[in-house]
Amino acid sequence: MSVDTAQPPRWAPRVTVATVVSRAGQLLLVEEEKGGRRVLNQPAGHLEAGETLLEAAIRETREETGWEVKLTGFIGTYQWVAGDGTPFLRFAFAAEPLRHHPEQALDDGIVQALWLTPTALQADMARLRSPLVWQTVSDWLAGQRYPLSMLRQVQ
Repeated sequence: MSVDTAQPPRWAPRVTVATVVSRAGQLLLVEEEKGGRRVLNQPAGHLEAGETLLEAAIRETREETGWEVKLTGFIGTYQWVAGDGTPFLRFAFAAEPLRHHPEQALDDGIVQALWLTPTALQADMARLRSPLVWQTVSDWLAGQRYPLSMLRQVQ
């Protein structure tokens, strides 16, 4: 009788950040090209080596929208596996807009940054990049906010 000593594959999710930026009843979103179609997403992207989750959220928002923001709370952590099997671990933040830099070129693939009401976003669910988009907004609408101090960078 042989014993199977094979290790299961290591779970290695892509770590991403996203921000829910609100202003006058509207949310800052990005329209982007993904897989040959235009989809809607929060300003979001991957955590880069050497940066904190908070720094990544601020950087990604600026790169994708031209907006500087102040993070005001931590909405939550979301685990999701895309249709192609890619695992994601998303950290979502609430933010307020500080200053817009309209002259800034947006990241590759971003068509435009736009402001939409949550109702307009919900009416366009078929265009959401992933279920993470609405889940994050839904939690934000429900008032889910935690202190930013919950996230720590340990040296």
